[in-house]
Amino acid sequence: MMLNMDRSQRLVIDTDAMEWQPSPAAGVNRKPLEREAAESGQVTSVVEYLPGSQFASHLHPMGEEIMVLDGVFEDENGRYPAGTYLRNPPGSQHAPASREGCRLLVKLNMFQSQDQAPVRIDTAQQGWLPGLVDGLSVMPLHQFAQDGFSEQVALVRWQPGTRFNPHSHFGGEEIFVLEGRFEDEFGAYPAGTWIRNPDNSRHQPFSEQGCLILVKTGHLARLQGVYQTCQPS
Repeated sequence: MMLNMDRSQRLVIDTDAMEWQPSPAAGVNRKPLEREAAESGQVTSVVEYLPGSQFASHLHPMGEEIMVLDGVFEDENGRYPAGTYLRNPPGSQHAPASREGCRLLVKLNMFQSQDQAPVRIDTAQQGWLPGLVDGLSVMPLHQFAQDGFSEQVALVRWQPGTRFNPHSHFGGEEIFVLEGRFEDEFGAYPAGTWIRNPDNSRHQPFSEQGCLILVKTGHLARLQGVYQTCQPS
């Protein structure tokens, strides 16, 4: 059941081209991007809730991270429209559902052990900060450091024609393209693309038409270390 768990490998997946797979809950479908086991362990997926669907209450031993891509997601704690960023800490439990239907980017069981703060951010209500180059705007969503590993999550908006400097990512980088088209010297990535660049990878990103991306950095070296430890010798 293991899928794409070697974080030392670069991955580019057009999630819009993938077929939906049924989950154990009726009306809830998913597209697995990386998966440790069928219904447990570390997972990254795009998840679809059809209108009126719900999932049984369940526990997240090492946390859950969600970006609402469209529609309205909900649980017993609230309702979360498109653009909401959520973090449910290790040991949390909820019963998710969607009356209207929704799509989510979901990451399970990848938190650092002391990362215990719940996060609920409606990004439509948040302000932007200037980026490091003209045409770039940043909205920080989360940051946490433990045991020498620092994880950052942010939205980054690229105006048309914006180019960034060549750079490396200590700890690796994940990108999900939310709008427009993101690019670098290796290719062009339309909305719905998930990119995983491994620890110390290097690139020079740009966007000719403009884009909005969800970026997560610094975490892949830690996760790769866990993966290597779990492999048979």
